[in-house]
Amino acid sequence: MFKASIDIDLLRDSIAALSVIVDEVRLKITPAGLSVKAVDAANVAMVIFDLKASAFDSFSADDTEIGLDLVKLNDILGIVEKKTLVDMELEPTAQKLHLNFGGLSYTLSLLDPSTIRSEPRVPQLDLPARVVLNGQDLKRAVKAAEKISDHMTLGVSGNIFFMEAKGDTDQVRLEMDSNQLIDLKSGEANSLFSLDYLLDIIKPAGKANEVSLSIGCDFPILIQFDIAPAVCHVMFLLAPRIESD
Repeated sequence: MFKASIDIDLLRDSIAALSVIVDEVRLKITPAGLSVKAVDAANVAMVIFDLKASAFDSFSADDTEIGLDLVKLNDILGIVEKKTLVDMELEPTAQKLHLNFGGLSYTLSLLDPSTIRSEPRVPQLDLPARVVLNGQDLKRAVKAAEKISDHMTLGVSGNIFFMEAKGDTDQVRLEMDSNQLIDLKSGEANSLFSLDYLLDIIKPAGKANEVSLSIGCDFPILIQFDIAPAVCHVMFLLAPRIESD
């Protein structure tokens, strides 16, 4: 059983954040809320998503798991006007999700969860450096790097956080000290990442007031932010790009 009502803006932003990594997910439903752990087909990026029951205007659920086509759901949610409440109800015997908003009713066919990749194991990482900055600052640096390269270095040196990209002839670098950052835990950190993935991740992260980056040396980066404070949290784990000598 699952029956809930939620603001369209929060629902749309939540689904959009998941969609930057995967097109289909196993959505876990419990009385505490909704959650997803998924990894992309190339095993480069992982998303960990948690939407608490308190984020909903109304929420009633038993423990269950459904297979969700995010592309279809995004298309449907794209026509909903802002500040609209979306009512959702699961029809488990028919594997259907009913959506009602603004006088419209949609019935979305669900996927068999067994046909979707199993939930990945989340690695335990002890990353030495942590940076907290505004999402717009991260977005600005990533978009600048896109102009000259297909990869980008993120690191910490002393009390300086830096983001740098080098092309064949050009280079761009953004430095921020502890006074310009929201928070900084200094530690040895310098890792290279694919801009294809970073460009996707900054679509939702760029809207956040605070984005936390945990970084090491040639280790995955952990990118965390709230879509809605205290009720909707997203983490991305992105593997580094290792260049041979």
